[in-house]
Amino acid sequence: MDRHINVMDMFETGKVLKVCAPMVRYSKLAFRCLVRKYDCDVCFTPMIVAADFMRSVKARDSEFTTKRADQPLIVQFAAKDAQTLADAACVVAPFSDGVDVNCGCPQRWAMSEGYGACLINKPDLVKDMVRQVRNQIENPDYTMSIKIRIHKDMRKTVDLCQKAESAGVSWITVHGRTSDERHQPVHYDAIKTIKDSLSIPVIANGDIKTLRDVESIQNLTGVDGVMAARGLLANPAMFAGYEETPLECIWDWVDIALEHGTPFTCFHHHLMYMLERISSQPERRVFNSLSSTSGVIDYLNNTYGSFESCLIREVKSHLYLATVSYFDQQMTLQWTAVATFLYVEIGILLLLCIPFISARRWQSIFKLNIWNKLSPFWNKGFLTMIIVLVVLFLDAVREVRKYSATEPGKDAKLHPNMYDHLHMKLFRAQRNLYISGFSLFLWLVMRRVITLINQLATATGTTAAVQSQAESANQAAKKYMEDNELLKQALTNGTEEKATAEGSELLREELTKLTDELKTSEDALKKSQFESEAMKKQSEGLTKEYDRLLMEHQDLQNQLTSGDKKDD
Repeated sequence: MDRHINVMDMFETGKVLKVCAPMVRYSKLAFRCLVRKYDCDVCFTPMIVAADFMRSVKARDSEFTTKRADQPLIVQFAAKDAQTLADAACVVAPFSDGVDVNCGCPQRWAMSEGYGACLINKPDLVKDMVRQVRNQIENPDYTMSIKIRIHKDMRKTVDLCQKAESAGVSWITVHGRTSDERHQPVHYDAIKTIKDSLSIPVIANGDIKTLRDVESIQNLTGVDGVMAARGLLANPAMFAGYEETPLECIWDWVDIALEHGTPFTCFHHHLMYMLERISSQPERRVFNSLSSTSGVIDYLNNTYGSFESCLIREVKSHLYLATVSYFDQQMTLQWTAVATFLYVEIGILLLLCIPFISARRWQSIFKLNIWNKLSPFWNKGFLTMIIVLVVLFLDAVREVRKYSATEPGKDAKLHPNMYDHLHMKLFRAQRNLYISGFSLFLWLVMRRVITLINQLATATGTTAAVQSQAESANQAAKKYMEDNELLKQALTNGTEEKATAEGSELLREELTKLTDELKTSEDALKKSQFESEAMKKQSEGLTKEYDRLLMEHQDLQNQLTSGDKKDD
């Protein structure tokens, strides 16, 4: 069964390639057929150990199964030498569209055997693997790719990718974590760095759980494709835009699994993943305990209804949404008018707040003839708009309370469109609440601003008149003060000579009085000096007399002392 799809042409279409990741035990033929029904572009097989694959025919038959509709298909191998990988690629080449080397598996057993993430530290070996496959596969459209994890030192990762590119690798899938990281955030900046350093397509892998993640990661990193693993296990219809697994997808899996004879364990585990988000914990507990295919099908029929009833509900759901959408469009016209009114209010308020237009100028604008003609209807129109806006506000409050209290039932969980519609209704009700509330508020504010502008203009005019009167009064007072000063000067000039003569006489009398007092003080001072000289002379005489008497006393004492010695 020769393949005729060139995967590289799918990159050239310009769209983001959506890829189902290689998952051990899970990404087998039946699951690949399921995800292809829901817009998955490329599927990988589970990782196959190349040495075991080449050693045993039984291993080849159990590990690799496909069919014509299972395309495009990439076979992923775990290998540690170039020749074994090339031999395995030659075996699967007629039944697949490309091979991939796993250079990112972080499991201990794989790394201990020399497979998986340990290869990112052996860039020359990876380069040799790429060359060997390229040399031994004759089909030029057959792709050769690698799936890697990143190093802590991004220079090593870029060097690995550039060496693989030089060897002829078709594209590189980058899981944005190191080999030591498991559930830590994905390093999308590292993926972008790798993409910017290569000229070949790059596929991003890690934490892709919704179609929105696909778009955001592509915008963030600029990659050419995205690869999902756990996100597709939980929701195989993810790439088709479903937020949760639709019931139609669950019944599709039942049909496909039964058609391919999928073992019960794999069949059951896939359903456990699909129902995890849309079933309650007691329901999951019951479902996980089931042990037969017939028991699983009976449970699905009893809990969610048959596939035929599922289709009927889908049709009813689409009719319901179409009907509600029609009425939503009618309501949109009403709220569009209210939103337009809100923007007009904002524009008028911005005009009224322009700083270089004074309040008196606005007042003159308000006094134009057109406003005089509208003024009789102003109050009535103002009250009418308040009533209309209050009614719309209360209606929006009612809608918000209605949809906030609505709990999505089982059908809503199984029909994401209906579930999204409930959220959209709540969002629209909240939007209408804000629009009506702000319109009412700004309507009152605009009325108040216009009133304040008129009051400010009136106050400004009154202030200007008062200032003019005050300036006139100040000028008059200044003139009176000048006249008063001239009168005082004239009065002073008439009596100046008489005042000068009287002042001079008083000064002469005061000078004579001071001269007499000075003379008296000089006489008293001289008298005191004479008395001081006499006392000084008297003191000197007393000092001399005291010295003479002291000498006589000394002589008598000496004589008395000498007479006593003679008697002895």
